Order: sequence, then C-alpha cells, then structure tokens
Amino acid sequence: MKYSVSLYSFYNALKRNLITPFACIEQAKDLGFDAVEAVDFVNFDCVPEERLERAAEIRSEAERLGLEISALAIGADFINGSDGDTKKEIERVKSYVDVAAALGAPRMRHDVTQGYPKNSGKYCSYESLLPKLAEACREVAEYAASKNVMTMTENHGFYSQDSERVEKLYTAVGHPNFALLCDLGNFLCADENPALAVSRVAPYARYVHAKDFIVKSFFDADPGEGSFRSRAGNYLRGTIIGHGNVPVKQCLHILKSAGYDDTISIEFEGMELPEDALRIGLANLKKYWNEV
Repeated sequence: MKYSVSLYSFYNALKRNLITPFACIEQAKDLGFDAVEAVDFVNFDCVPEERLERAAEIRSEAERLGLEISALAIGADFINGSDGDTKKEIERVKSYVDVAAALGAPRMRHDVTQGYPKNSGKYCSYESLLPKLAEACREVAEYAASKNVMTMTENHGFYSQDSERVEKLYTAVGHPNFALLCDLGNFLCADENPALAVSRVAPYARYVHAKDFIVKSFFDADPGEGSFRSRAGNYLRGTIIGHGNVPVKQCLHILKSAGYDDTISIEFEGMELPEDALRIGLANLKKYWNEV
C-alpha cells in the first residue's frame, strides 16, 4: 500500500500565501507520504504553453525528494466546458493527458459534467447524457493509453456523484484504460451512505481518495462558515480523517475485501491547519488499513 496526498489539501494555506506549491511537495515528504497528487488549479496556474515545463519542474522536485507522482486531477465538463463545444473540451482534456505523462503520473482523474443548470431550460436526466459522456471519456481514455496514463472519473461535482451513476458511466465507457476513482467522503454530497456506495463501486476502483466530513442534518443549526450543503440540504464540513462521520475504516474494509491494494491519497478540505490535519489523518489512515 502506498499513501499519497492531494496537493489540494494545502489549498487554504496556499490561498493565504502561507506556503508555496513546491514547498507543499517537501512538506508531504516530511509528513511521511510516499507520493503526491497534482491538481490543475493548484499546480498549473499558468498559460497552457507553460504546462509541460511546469510538469517537468514538479516531477524533478518530487524525484529529488524520493516521492512519486500518484496522479493528476483536473476539472472537465463534456457538456458545458469549452463554451459547450464537446470536441474542444475533449481536446483540452487530452492536452492534460500530455501533462500527466510529463509528470510521470500513471493516472489522470477528470470530471465529466455538472449537468445543465436547473434553470437553463435544458436540464435533463443523467441517463439521457450517458451516451455522450461515455463517448467523450472513451476517446480520452484511448488517447491516454498511448501515453501510458490511465484515465479515471470520480464521484464528484454533485451531478456525477452517486455510486449508481458512476457505475453506469464506467460500464458505458467500457474501455480497459478507464476506471473509477473512489472518494470515500464525496458520496455524502449526494446524501448517499458511504459504506453502501463504496461496496457498489469497489470492484471498479483503481485509485482512492480518503476524506472525512462532519455531517449535520438540515434540521440542525446552520454551522455557518466552513460548511457547505449536500444535494438534499444537509451540512458538510471537511475534517481530519477519523474526526468526522465518514465510516472510513469500514470503507477500507470493503475495498480490501474487493482486492484493492494500490495507492490511497488523502484529500483534506477542512479548516484545520493542513500540516496537523495531514499528520493525524495519515496516522489514522495507516492504522485503519492495518486493522482491517
């Protein structure tokens, strides 16, 4: 088992200029991680022409520290992205495949869509968009195979978030170079029981995000700043692994029972200091995995 950290975990500190993207990589090493996961808006806030050079710099720094690049995570929307031009959005996502290859990352996670806005007059079911989404994912996966980069989508973005939906997408794509990234906490954004959801998608998981949330019911007092609402209006706040309501240990048991024995990447998005949150979270994650 290898333990990675998404560099998004340092985002709050980065926004406040408390740390630089390259210093995050060094801190990941100091905290005991085996790898880091690069993120488009964290590590590639540059013009497209500079991305490959930036990727080479990140790879060099990781190699200097003895760390692997476990994955590249990017946003994408094959329905609304690139001004609604699906072909243009596919080409944009393919350009990031080249970035993943330059990083030496064996995997790249991309979103698929947030769906049409509910007030747009175009809103429709996930099922009706499935053929178009699957075709786009398949084209990207085929291109990525030539670069030795596996593509994945994640239960993320509220629309393509439920375990049933991502399972249907995986099945519809039907490409050997396309898999699922299973985020243990994100199912709560769609008000789904994480353990039941993980049990559905575990056979297709080729990468895992470990995440924890504190959950409060819609009927509880609004916790205010630092929280956000689930699809059904419940309150979620990111926190340290083991401090929230996600049954992380049970989810790990399900994954291990399904034969998963690859990288787990912590994606922290809470209010605690990243250094403390990641140190405690990594210790808990290792303990839970060993206990199951």
